[in-house]
Amino acid sequence: MERIDHVAIVVTNINHAVNWYKENRDCEVIYQDKIWAELQFENIKLALVLPQDLPAHIAFVDETVVNGEKNTDGSESLYDHDTFGNIIERIKYKND
Repeated sequence: MERIDHVAIVVTNINHAVNWYKENRDCEVIYQDKIWAELQFENIKLALVLPQDLPAHIAFVDETVVNGEKNTDGSESLYDHDTFGNIIERIKYKND
């Protein structure tokens, strides 16, 4: 069975969105910069992204990813679409 790594939603202001989620939901900020943030909930991560930088998407852990886009955390990603036009990210984390 596959594991969902995170869901990314589009926001218009990263700082404002992070503050709203911290004040209104029980979560922890695990990463934040000017173009995206990642929040940890008990059961999943939520990415907050700006529309001009990243699309809304759902990400699945996929250890078969090869030659993907390198991310700042060392992970590697490939983007695709399902048959309904939703963006799917396949993400592989580097093994330490």
